[in-house]
Amino acid sequence: MATCKLKKGDMVVVRSGRDKGKSGEILALFPKEARALVRGVHMVKRHQKPDAKNPKGGIVSRESRIHLSNLGALDKASGKPSRLGFRISKDGKKERVLRRSGEVF
Repeated sequence: MATCKLKKGDMVVVRSGRDKGKSGEILALFPKEARALVRGVHMVKRHQKPDAKNPKGGIVSRESRIHLSNLGALDKASGKPSRLGFRISKDGKKERVLRRSGEVF
């Protein structure tokens, strides 16, 4: 299993699927499953019983996990998805860079 180059808090764009083109922030990562939870992407409807937060219950819309292969890091310069790579900076630190533009992510 490859390591995940994306991190919690990164802005990503959906590359394929029903939400293609949508963007959002990563809320949580699940590296063993190679999936992520992204704000406002891959919304599903769930039936919910009444509880303290939602005393009425009913059908609730919320985010579901999406596979990492369908996500790309958002290149702010072009607004398009980009792959991520690594390089060692001049001061010896490892940094993530966008393959599309070469900027530090």
